[in-house]
Amino acid sequence: MAHLLQTTFLPSSSFCQKARLSSWATHISSSRTRTRSLVHAKIREIFMPALSSTMTEGKIVSWIKSEGDKLSKGESVVVVESDKADMDVETFYDGYLAAIMVEEGGVAAVGSAIAFLAESQEEIEEAKSKAASSSSSSSPAPATESSSGAGAVEKAVVVAPPSPSVVALAVHPASEGGKRVVASPYAKKLAKDLKVELGTVIGSGPNGRIVAKDVEAAAAAAELGSTAAKVSGAPAVLPPPEIELGSVVPFTTMQGAVSRNMVESLSVPTFRVGYTITTDALDALYKKIKSKGVTMTALLAKATALALVKHPVINSSCRDGNSFTYNSSINIAVAVAIDGGLITPVLQDADKVDIYSLSRKWKDLVDKARAKQLQPQEYNTGTFTLSNLGMFGVDRFDAILPPGTGAIMAVGASQPTVVGTKDGRIGMKTQMQVNVTADHRVIYGADLAAFLQTLAKIIEDPKDLTF
Repeated sequence: MAHLLQTTFLPSSSFCQKARLSSWATHISSSRTRTRSLVHAKIREIFMPALSSTMTEGKIVSWIKSEGDKLSKGESVVVVESDKADMDVETFYDGYLAAIMVEEGGVAAVGSAIAFLAESQEEIEEAKSKAASSSSSSSPAPATESSSGAGAVEKAVVVAPPSPSVVALAVHPASEGGKRVVASPYAKKLAKDLKVELGTVIGSGPNGRIVAKDVEAAAAAAELGSTAAKVSGAPAVLPPPEIELGSVVPFTTMQGAVSRNMVESLSVPTFRVGYTITTDALDALYKKIKSKGVTMTALLAKATALALVKHPVINSSCRDGNSFTYNSSINIAVAVAIDGGLITPVLQDADKVDIYSLSRKWKDLVDKARAKQLQPQEYNTGTFTLSNLGMFGVDRFDAILPPGTGAIMAVGASQPTVVGTKDGRIGMKTQMQVNVTADHRVIYGADLAAFLQTLAKIIEDPKDLTF
């Protein structure tokens, strides 16, 4: 029994699915009734869940519940920052949040204890004692190994919500666009008493979480009339965050993940091929259908996907150095800069989806990426990557190949260019530069040249993009 309860939690490929997590939690018994009869532990460890396949540690953004709060199975307890997103996690058991071991802003390894859950109020003090003894016997690092010899302590599974619709976020400010407000329980109570609208309060806690002093300051300002516009819901004008020159700043969880991926990419032998593409016809098409919600990113992704259909080796990947895979789907990942990092939302089956649906999907992905709400399958399933800096006026650049993919294309700005026409005259055309970085173990120069020729034909005669 003891060794089964200490089994490390291994997430399925779909992540965050309650049914599979439930089956893990009950594999010690074939029925819920039998499980309850066998479990004698009154105190359980809440441990850091694995929210993605690459996650090795997580950062506590905010505790939704406070010590002593009663918890119900399926209720959100804490907001965790993984290497790609912020996600609510919930408890699998009823009980009381007895002791928090990793405070907001702290980091814990996947599988290590972050809090204790007591079955009843009588066990709260005992749980606090266990938390204190566990903290004193472990190293001061926030990521602690869970105890394997605690007699009456059982691991309490903390799982992520089953679908994106119930995943909440913690961004700064704590309320954005009507989404859930991230605030301490006391701050919420205080706001209700003082009649302060939390959605208008700027939080000063970790990751913009609203704390009691923020509510008190907002209430005082309202009484003085000095911040009437802010309290009424008008957007507050905030100064840019100050940067202390000469200071050493540790990586965020996302920056750490990006750093590891970039270092890993150095082990892959790559080469680069550039190409000039005339975009007059594409620009004309974009102007024609832009009012229908079509984005230029979706047009480029669609054109790229149609070209990859004819050149499947460019959509392939080599992971072990001994073989490569012709990927069955064409999933276009597009690099998006977000606050504190970079992420690549994926337009899945881009060759099969019509341009209007693809544009709507892209807008949804960008909104979720900037709110740090993307699910793992929405950012880690890309087979080919686009990186576009054209909107910044950059005319050409090279991109670093993401690990596990065969190629990435860097797209520059479309610019009016003086060119020689076929009849020997001088003319003006709008052109853009693209540079493709590819894995030379699988893809060769002639492969890339042929792919770029096909891509240029599709962009220069884009009638197939709107089928």
